[in-house]
Amino acid sequence: MQSDVVPPGDRASRLVDRIRLRHLTCFVAVAQEGSLGRAAARLHLSQPAVTKTLNELEALSGARLVDRGRHGARLTPAGEEFLSRAVEVTDALASAASVLAGTGQPAVAPVRVGALPTVASTLLPGAVTRLRHRRPHVGVQIRTAPNTALLGAVRAGELDFVLGRTADPETMRGLSFELLYAESLALVVRPDHPLAGGPVSVPSVLNHPLVVATAGTVPRHHTEGFLARHGLRLPAGTVETLDVSVARGLVRAGDAVWLTPERVPQGDLDDGTLVRLPVPTPGTAEPVGLLRRTSTDTPVAAEELIAILRELAVG
Repeated sequence: MQSDVVPPGDRASRLVDRIRLRHLTCFVAVAQEGSLGRAAARLHLSQPAVTKTLNELEALSGARLVDRGRHGARLTPAGEEFLSRAVEVTDALASAASVLAGTGQPAVAPVRVGALPTVASTLLPGAVTRLRHRRPHVGVQIRTAPNTALLGAVRAGELDFVLGRTADPETMRGLSFELLYAESLALVVRPDHPLAGGPVSVPSVLNHPLVVATAGTVPRHHTEGFLARHGLRLPAGTVETLDVSVARGLVRAGDAVWLTPERVPQGDLDDGTLVRLPVPTPGTAEPVGLLRRTSTDTPVAAEELIAILRELAVG
């Protein structure tokens, strides 16, 4: 009796013959936008057309690739696995098109980096400068955002890697984390601040305006935990921002105390523009590292930038 089971190799060949570029382009757009509506706008299609194309791809693959609902469009485990390969195909086509449209020389893809605002200002400037010396024709695109947004972007193939923090297992699905360093909170002020130059109690800090990270971030969580251990809480009038330049400006201009991961103001501490208050902050250390997709090879230029970041992290 002849078996009806199709060998995997034959099934793969059939899929190659039947999957079209429009299927891949549609799937990648949905994955990266996180919404069928936004994907439709990006592709200049109607939402029903996007839905139809996605349904066709799922029917061909025999697997559910995207869960659709009120939360938007989220990839299933099968979709996560398929995404990296689909991105490779669409990126390769874009590169080939640039060759045909240009001088005949292949375009050099930029390195696409995501970074937490508090991390971007520490390691990245020096790392990018070194990369430019070694590979002057390679561009670098840097996106700063909260950790959750960055992890979603790297998973969707929009970023080569992220400088950020690890997250819960569900959010880390399909991603790997490599530790670069751990840093604790520092309390930072201008050199002639009333608290500078002498013993400082934690309650006395709250007699001055505070600048802290926004709610929902790890530095904010550690800030609140640090104060709670002293029986305190954030006072009214606290400024919340992830913008390093804004925080730095507020501290330089007045009597604000900036509670921030210790590497962020290091340049200002080194040149004496700001000073660190002698306040211990035990229990606030948080690991920072590299996050990238486990199922995709990182481009060569991105790997070189990663190697430079490793060097600077321990330097």
